[in-house]
Amino acid sequence: MQRCLTLTFARHSRLLLRNKFASVHCQQSAAMSGLLINQPKYSWLKELGLSEDNPGVYNGSWGGSGEVITSYCPANNEPIARVTQATMAEYEETVQKTKEAWKMWADIPAPKRGEIVRQIGDALRKKINVLGSLVSLEMGKIYVEGVGEVQEYVDVCDYAVGLSRMIGGPMLPSERPGHALIEQWNPVGLVGIITAFNFPVAVYGWNNAIALTCGNVCLWKGAPTTPLTSVAVSKIVAEVLERNNLPGAICSMTCGGADIGTAMAKDERVDLVSFTGSTHVGKMVAMTVQERFGRKLLELGGNNAIIVFEDADLNLVVPASVFASVGTAGQRCTTTRRLMLHESVHDAVVERVAKAYKQVRIGDPWDPTTLYGPLHTKQAVDQYLAAIEQAKQQGGTVVYGGKVMDRPGNYVEPTIITGLAHDALIVHTETFVPILYVLKFKTEEEAFAWNNEVQQGLSSSIFTKDMGRVFRWLGPKGSDCGIVNVNIPTSGAEIGGAFGGEKHTGGGRESGSDSWKQYMRRSTCTINYSKDLPLAQGIKFE
Repeated sequence: MQRCLTLTFARHSRLLLRNKFASVHCQQSAAMSGLLINQPKYSWLKELGLSEDNPGVYNGSWGGSGEVITSYCPANNEPIARVTQATMAEYEETVQKTKEAWKMWADIPAPKRGEIVRQIGDALRKKINVLGSLVSLEMGKIYVEGVGEVQEYVDVCDYAVGLSRMIGGPMLPSERPGHALIEQWNPVGLVGIITAFNFPVAVYGWNNAIALTCGNVCLWKGAPTTPLTSVAVSKIVAEVLERNNLPGAICSMTCGGADIGTAMAKDERVDLVSFTGSTHVGKMVAMTVQERFGRKLLELGGNNAIIVFEDADLNLVVPASVFASVGTAGQRCTTTRRLMLHESVHDAVVERVAKAYKQVRIGDPWDPTTLYGPLHTKQAVDQYLAAIEQAKQQGGTVVYGGKVMDRPGNYVEPTIITGLAHDALIVHTETFVPILYVLKFKTEEEAFAWNNEVQQGLSSSIFTKDMGRVFRWLGPKGSDCGIVNVNIPTSGAEIGGAFGGEKHTGGGRESGSDSWKQYMRRSTCTINYSKDLPLAQGIKFE
């Protein structure tokens, strides 16, 4: 399952859901008031166990007595429902219950833990359409992306089930006779998972499924602006645990703001902190965790580039560039923010990409023809406008877009800006909005250097037919990113491969390959099964 969903993904399922959700439109009349959950067209929210007021703490039982926050629909800024966040006392209680639950969970054999993860995947499958619709409603991404995000959780559950029968270390040859040398892998204990608004289901899933299989328990703090999704997912997982007579605290959840996140970073009982978010906040989390010599897994920013050489197939370049730059309204960590074009194809590509931008269908996230929805918050709209103004001041020219759209919600025009220097300050700034900076280069060496000169190192891609160039790109002097692509967009990645990046992206890896090792601790074990005691370096005691 690709994390970067194609825009044609599951078109048949759209037709099945058209009757159910056709009446679900985010654009409401100005006169309409009250919570969306109380309107008949949003009654499907109750299928997820949601109501007007929702408890934001789960540790085997539901609670929450902290600040009451309201979740809003980005497509119209109407209130959806309310969630009561955790107090610090409730956080403390939840950590204690989660640590206690680990004592039982760690004793369960890994294949049996995998069976529980399998059931979580199946439970998500049954709710995939309605949960995907909630993601679309609360985050703002188009419906097909919302469903695809839930599918990623399902897929990583499948991956983790297989992993549950494969975790292990090698038996190594010992230099001492009568001795065995082995690597033993054990769970770290409690994994704290802090996720961002742009993938309110998938990122938790990548961590949760692998962490559980490895024998850990989880404490989740989702983004404060997508609390209903956190509650809905936790309800699905909780039902599986309760049905198997397991402590619900194995997968705990505390809704909250920076206070809860800071507490998790400082808490020595949290054995691993997995943080997904901005580089600025991630740096603070990393320093806090490092102060106590804790473990951290960081998935931070990306300033990703597509490099188009003179021999590239432009029929691949144009759709790849458009999708990777406007998908999720530019709010993916793998969004293409820099499009580097060889001088020989620069003008032709700019013209074709701008023409394609004009055809991007903007509107209601539930409309099957919509490809581009709103930004998540009003603050993001302000950041969009500020970035465009800075780009103009630094010599950029807006060739498409650049304006806030006159309609309800947080809609802005996808934007293309040319004429900036490769090292312009705004080009080196990750703005989490749909702005594409187009740069002109002359040589391969120049293009590779520009790709690597930004602080982040998440995703990168080149378009070329030159096989020598491909392997130079993949090699030590090529891309310095964690994801290195050829002839596909920057936003394409698969569950089976490790996901993450270098430099200010944080260095963390989630999902496939050997990412499971980050959720475990390794012991090198020597077993003497002989009757002798040979000592190191030939030392002998008489």
